[in-house]
Amino acid sequence: MEENKEKSKTEEKDNSPSPLGSRLEEIAKSGGVTAKSAGESIHCLSIIGQIEGHFVLDQNQKTTKYEHLIPLLCAVEESEEIDGLLLILNTMGGDVEAGLAIAEMVASMKKPAVTLVLGGGHSIGVPLAVCGRKSFIVPSATMTLHPVRTSGTIIGVPQTFYYFDKMQDRIVHFICSHSHVDESHLRAMMNNTSELANDIGTIIDGREAVACGLIDAVGGLADALDALKGFIAKDAQNAQKAANLR
Repeated sequence: MEENKEKSKTEEKDNSPSPLGSRLEEIAKSGGVTAKSAGESIHCLSIIGQIEGHFVLDQNQKTTKYEHLIPLLCAVEESEEIDGLLLILNTMGGDVEAGLAIAEMVASMKKPAVTLVLGGGHSIGVPLAVCGRKSFIVPSATMTLHPVRTSGTIIGVPQTFYYFDKMQDRIVHFICSHSHVDESHLRAMMNNTSELANDIGTIIDGREAVACGLIDAVGGLADALDALKGFIAKDAQNAQKAANLR
């Protein structure tokens, strides 16, 4: 009888998911993982491929779905077990409203968020790259800046172009309010006609992005994590001071 109990316990232990297996499952489901250390708990969230908005994209494309990220960001903000958010980008852009919605969500969080551009932060990925408290980019990464555009059939009336112009203003104002780039310089880069063969816009690398004030600093994973841990510690100190004054 005792032997059967011991055997049953052993089988349960063998069948239980390992910590590594649980993390891999979490990454597969949400594109993110929560890393815990002795000092703090950080949720790492990746935005990859094309940002999917109101229309489902082809299954052969890697996508980031905004309907997954928005409730996930709410959960991160409300969780007592998570202290900060690390947002890692390697995106070609995608749906404008979906990308801007995600950027607004991150920017409005009380918990500290730091962004890191790896590979690319193109198109609507630019607002996402600047939506945290501090932004980093690796030297080899690139960012493509261009105006709002669309493909397919549109109604060619003044109201359509007015709508595009207003949307462009929303994006530019968000980028400028969350970075140090000059608005006139940003618009000039977006409307550059001499760099891209079949399009208008500008491609900049990591150092150029920092030089123009779009991104805060050139750095990698360790730099982004150090900055985020610093924000977490500072927030904890401010919360303690506020509690002592009550």
